Amino acid sequence: MMEKKYDIIFIGSGHANWHAAVALRQAGKTVAIIEEDTIAGTCTNYGCNAKILLDGPADVLHQVKAYKGVGITGEVKIDWAELMAYKQKTITPIHHEMEGIFNTLGIDVINGHGKFTDEHVVEVNNKEYYAENIIIGTGQRPALLNIPGKEYLHNSRDFLDLPALPKHITFIGAGIVSLEFAALARQAGAEVTVIEFADSALRGFYDKYTKRVVDSMKAQGIKFYFNEAVSEVVQTSNGLEVTTKADLKVATSYVIDATGRIPNVEKLGLENAGVAYNRRGIEVNDHLQTTQTNIFATGDVIDKMIPRLTPTATFESNYIAKLLSGKTKAALVYPPIASVVFTLPRIAQVGVTIQDAQKEPDKYTIKTITHGQRLLFQTKNEEQAEVTAVFDADKYLVGTAVYGDEAPELVNFLTMIIAHKMTIADLEKAVFAFPSQTIGILNFLEGSLKAE
Repeated sequence: MMEKKYDIIFIGSGHANWHAAVALRQAGKTVAIIEEDTIAGTCTNYGCNAKILLDGPADVLHQVKAYKGVGITGEVKIDWAELMAYKQKTITPIHHEMEGIFNTLGIDVINGHGKFTDEHVVEVNNKEYYAENIIIGTGQRPALLNIPGKEYLHNSRDFLDLPALPKHITFIGAGIVSLEFAALARQAGAEVTVIEFADSALRGFYDKYTKRVVDSMKAQGIKFYFNEAVSEVVQTSNGLEVTTKADLKVATSYVIDATGRIPNVEKLGLENAGVAYNRRGIEVNDHLQTTQTNIFATGDVIDKMIPRLTPTATFESNYIAKLLSGKTKAALVYPPIASVVFTLPRIAQVGVTIQDAQKEPDKYTIKTITHGQRLLFQTKNEEQAEVTAVFDADKYLVGTAVYGDEAPELVNFLTMIIAHKMTIADLEKAVFAFPSQTIGILNFLEGSLKAE
């Protein structure tokens, strides 16, 4: 029996969906959101928000240490229990606030698991809901190694909710999540080990800067083991022991499997709706349509090569809103997408990668800006702070990699220059604050960036 009909149903309530849901409801559409977990999704509840809140004190401690011996004395420590209590107080209410916003706007929130019965109908708790258009934004979840002792493995969500910090934490994998949490845990006082199957960390980022990050983390006391495949986790009288195929053994208190994430496509009944998918996610065209034209997909659940990030999901969600409200018929075109790794120190990149530029020296010019060495007082005593910039044949900035504590803010500024093909003449239309790293970078861009 049909429970209710809508113009649009969203499966999932994270950033990939809720921006469009709000905009389309405000445009007069009847809208429902189906959610089986926490309203507002991973980033809001147990991802980006919680991570950056917990990272704050760790970042401060990291920067304080740069001034040891040149003005800072004494010891400052993180009280993990107190910090976690602050996190719970700050983050936990958000999903209630978001649901309140949806209710106020007249968006129906349907709690439960959604499953397609055909291309227009989704079943939740044995009730059927019809919609002209349906948007799938179910995201991804942490992968889990299928090894003996997998019951002892934890994921990122578990870590971000730890009431007490374990004495020793072992991270399996050396990707973004692993290294961000490893840096945080070490600053908070835990002993940390990272075990990685490959021969390097943070694949896809500029290797010069990823090596610097690893070296910095090693100097902070974090142990790294590369070219090691974890084969087993066993419980011992003192805690846990992680073993690799090469017979490396690591005694530890807590193990986090950070070996990747997989799309939430199972049990959605996609085959009932004629929606094609593969192990990388749901297949879409340049309008985010699936193989069933009235069904769309957004966010991390899509099979795509561009960075799976919250801002990317939000960008796609806003596009869906414009498309379904009739404000555009154009295909989706992605702008430059900035990526940041919140290690200590940070790294970031946007646009043409240094690796790709190095392969085509006739097409691109690469310039390294060592502003940490030349503007030490502006970088808060961070001598290794650096930007590597890529220019095309017309001298437009087309890509950058950034190393340093201010990498998130610098890459955002540089993204604007890339996205709008700004010249020196364009930048001279504004007067920037001084002294700052931003204006320092601008000064160093002169001579390489197109004049006008």
